[in-house]
Amino acid sequence: MKHLQDIVKTLHAPHVEGNTAVEILDVTADSRAVKAGSLFIALDGATVDGHDYVNKAVEAGAVAVLVSKPVEISSDVCVITVEDTRAAMMACVPYFFDYPANSMRMIGVTGTNGKTTTTHMIRHILKAQGHKVGVIGTVHIMIGDTSYPIHNTTPDVVDLQHILHQMVEEGVTHCVMEVSSHALALGRVSGVEYDTAVFTNLTQDHLDFHKTFENYLAAKCKLFEQVSKSNQIKSGKGAVINIDDTYGHRVVEKTTAPIITYSIDGSGTLNAHDVDMTPKSSCYTVSYDGHDYTVAMNTTGLFNVYNTLAAIGACLLEGISMEDIDKALKTFSAVPGRFELIEEGQPFAVVVDYAHTPDGLENILQTAKAIQENRIIVVFGCGGDRDATKRPIMGRIAAQYGDVVYVTSDNPRTEDPVQIVKDVEVGVKDGLREGTHYEVIVDRREAIQHAIQHAKPGDIVLIAGKGHEDYQILKDKTIHFDDREEARAALKEI
Repeated sequence: MKHLQDIVKTLHAPHVEGNTAVEILDVTADSRAVKAGSLFIALDGATVDGHDYVNKAVEAGAVAVLVSKPVEISSDVCVITVEDTRAAMMACVPYFFDYPANSMRMIGVTGTNGKTTTTHMIRHILKAQGHKVGVIGTVHIMIGDTSYPIHNTTPDVVDLQHILHQMVEEGVTHCVMEVSSHALALGRVSGVEYDTAVFTNLTQDHLDFHKTFENYLAAKCKLFEQVSKSNQIKSGKGAVINIDDTYGHRVVEKTTAPIITYSIDGSGTLNAHDVDMTPKSSCYTVSYDGHDYTVAMNTTGLFNVYNTLAAIGACLLEGISMEDIDKALKTFSAVPGRFELIEEGQPFAVVVDYAHTPDGLENILQTAKAIQENRIIVVFGCGGDRDATKRPIMGRIAAQYGDVVYVTSDNPRTEDPVQIVKDVEVGVKDGLREGTHYEVIVDRREAIQHAIQHAKPGDIVLIAGKGHEDYQILKDKTIHFDDREEARAALKEI
């Protein structure tokens, strides 16, 4: 609860009409979430204008509205007019919730791939040290051991501050969150002071939003510029950066906070070597500060070695010893939908993974290549209303590594799934090797069934793109669809 007059003080050059001596019990930009005593923020979005819902908000109990256009509403409601309601929201919402990020250690993980697994590894290690940990990311929100659904990798300002406030109320000491490039570009993390920033990698994705790769990189770098600021409330800042990545040095240039770089090539302050992998586990040696440590995990893949190094770096900055980190990692299990093995007693491997970028797909295919006994069968597609330039690239990668490729739908959204498949097929044809072949099956369920029905002993069936998702977005509806469920159903029929 805050007095409106104090909230107004956080805004730049507001024009106020009405009584500001009222208490504000909640702040929201969603008219459907308004309750008695709310401040409603009217955002002018790409498809919806919040100013059209001001009267609905007042009817629901809003005592004040924040607008950037003239509105006609009841005279007993305070109208605050600013030039930019989105910028005003970024300023006043963190204040309303008492800047909850300042009461916790905030660890932000950004990068194209690996964010989800890295955040969950960090949580697992911190939890093993007795900390109460919150997680915000692609799969869910976690407060302690309780999980809640999430709609965006990084929620908008209002939702994020509300979640952080709830975490503080429930005694969370550390919040580990995925920080997307969208969130950094759009200011969703305004009012959040991060203590540790982690960079996993940067490969092609989201160019439909950022337009250029330089813009994409610049958005990611905002997180590292933030931890490097000198005028911050909390101390103990740091950054953990994948120096093997092509853009790792660019991120280092944006960082003046203490840095731990990590590498498999031997060029970091934290280095992994002598990597040994099986289909279900991996073991390697980590060199840090003049000492060697053996790390064993119940996950596989070189990409997971990188994820582990990122998590180790973040936890070292939190003052946890390598011995305690290694002990915790031994009990870490894979995140749902991340190189997740589906077991129904079949004589071949079935793996479901969220890989939906060229680099992500290549990473999991390289892992499959390293452990394969027979053929690699790939089932994948590309999402609609997203960066179309990566479709032929992913098709080419699938054909270069896969022995059999099934091109299918992902989340077509408003696009024609047949056209998306055709875009992918261009790259598949270009990447086909002698003795390999592909098939187009637009229906994803049918494609999964077909791949599993034709798998032979020792094969690896890799179903990529949707991972943990339990839905499919079609033009006019969203249906329940889970790759793991579909795979199990198909396995039970063979």
